[in-house]
Amino acid sequence: MGAPELAALSDSAAEIEATDPAKAVEVYRDVIFGTESFDAETVKVKELAVDRLAKLFAAANDAQAVKALLTDLRPLFKAVPKAKTAKIVRGVIDALATMHGCDLVQVEVCEDMAVWARSEKRTFLRHRVELRLAALRLALKQYQDALKTIGGLSFEVKKLDDKLLLVDIHLLESKIHYALRNMPKAKAALTAARTNSNAIYVPPSVQCVIDSQSGILHAEEKDYKTAYSYFFEAFEQLNNLEDDQKARAALKYMLMCKVMCGSADDVANLAATKGGVKHQGGELDAMKAVAAAYKQRSLKDLQLTLVTHQRELGDDPIIAAHLGELRDSLLEQNLLRVIEPFNVVEISHVASLIELPTPEVETKLSQMILDGKFEGILDQGRGCLVVYDAQDTNTVYKATIDTIANMDRVVDSLMAKSSKIAA
Repeated sequence: MGAPELAALSDSAAEIEATDPAKAVEVYRDVIFGTESFDAETVKVKELAVDRLAKLFAAANDAQAVKALLTDLRPLFKAVPKAKTAKIVRGVIDALATMHGCDLVQVEVCEDMAVWARSEKRTFLRHRVELRLAALRLALKQYQDALKTIGGLSFEVKKLDDKLLLVDIHLLESKIHYALRNMPKAKAALTAARTNSNAIYVPPSVQCVIDSQSGILHAEEKDYKTAYSYFFEAFEQLNNLEDDQKARAALKYMLMCKVMCGSADDVANLAATKGGVKHQGGELDAMKAVAAAYKQRSLKDLQLTLVTHQRELGDDPIIAAHLGELRDSLLEQNLLRVIEPFNVVEISHVASLIELPTPEVETKLSQMILDGKFEGILDQGRGCLVVYDAQDTNTVYKATIDTIANMDRVVDSLMAKSSKIAA
C-alpha cells in the first residue's frame, strides 16, 4: 500500500474518531504497522497517524495506551531517521502531558525511553528525554532526583557544546535550586544560561523563560523594580507569541511587584492597559483586590482576599510566598499603630482590636520584640504587653571598641617599622 492510500486511510480514521473511537484506533494501527515501506512520504503519513492516535488516547485519558504505543513503535524507530524518531517521541510525550494526573506515568515513559535511547545510542533523543524527565521530577517535587538527572545531563552536553540545550538545562537547574531555596546556585545557573544564550540565537519562547526566571530571583532578593522590568519583557514577548496562559502569569507577577514596592496605585492602571484588558479574569481581579487592601492598610481585607481567591493566589507558590511577606508587614504596621498609645495593654484587647486570634498576636508581638521592632516585654502572668519608651542608642561602647582596634593596628605597624630599623 502506497503513501496516498495510507493517507486516505488515516483521514478516514480521523473522520470516525468521535463516533467510533475503537475502529479509528484499529485503522490508525493498520496505517502505522500494516506496511513495511519506509520512503519519505510513507514515513510522513505514519508520523501523522502516530500523532493522531496519541491524541485520541489522550482525549480518552488512557495513559497506559500511550505508554504501550511508544513501546510498540520501537521497531519503527529503527527504520526511520533519528531526527524523525525524536520528533515522534516528543509528540507522543506531549500528548501524554495533556492528561491530568498522569505525571507518574510520564516519568515511567521517560525513564523507559531514556534506557532504550542509551542502548540504541540515540544520544540526541536521550538528552531531550532526560531533560523532560528532570522537569517532571521538579513538578513532582522530587528535587534530589531532578538534580541528579540534570547534573549528569549537563556534564555530557557540555562536552558536545550544544549551547541551545545547555540553556534549557541551566534554566531548569536554576528552577530546581530555587525550589530548594538555594539562591546562590539558582543565580549561578541562570547566569550560565544567559552566557550560553548570548553566544547563539535563542527562540523568543526560551528568552521569555530566562526573563521570567530573572524576575523571580530578583523578587526573592526584594529588588521588585528590577523584577518588574524582567516580567514586563517576558509579558511583551509572550503576548507576541500569543501564549495567553504564560502571559497572564507574567502580568500577575508584574502586578505583585507593583504592590510589593509600594506602588499599589499603578495596579489598576496596568490592568486597564491594552495588554491587561486582554487578560482580564479571576487572576487579575485577585491582584486588584490585594492592591486595594494594601492601599487601605487593611489586614482584614487582605486576609479575606487571600481566602476568597485561594485558587488564583494560594496555589501559585511564588505569589503565595510574597503575599505572605506582605501580610506579615501589614500585621506589624497594624500592631505598632494599635499599641502606640499604651504603656501597658492586655494582649487579648490588642487581638480584639486587630481582629485576630490571641495566640497569633502574642507570637507576633514576641517575634517583633526579639527583632527589635519596639522595646517591651510580654507579661504572660497577667496576659499583658508592657511597652517601654524608645531610647537613644548608646554608641559609646561601639566607638570605644573601634578606637582600641585602630590603636592595635597602629602599634602593630610601629612595631613592624621599628624591627626593620633595628635590623
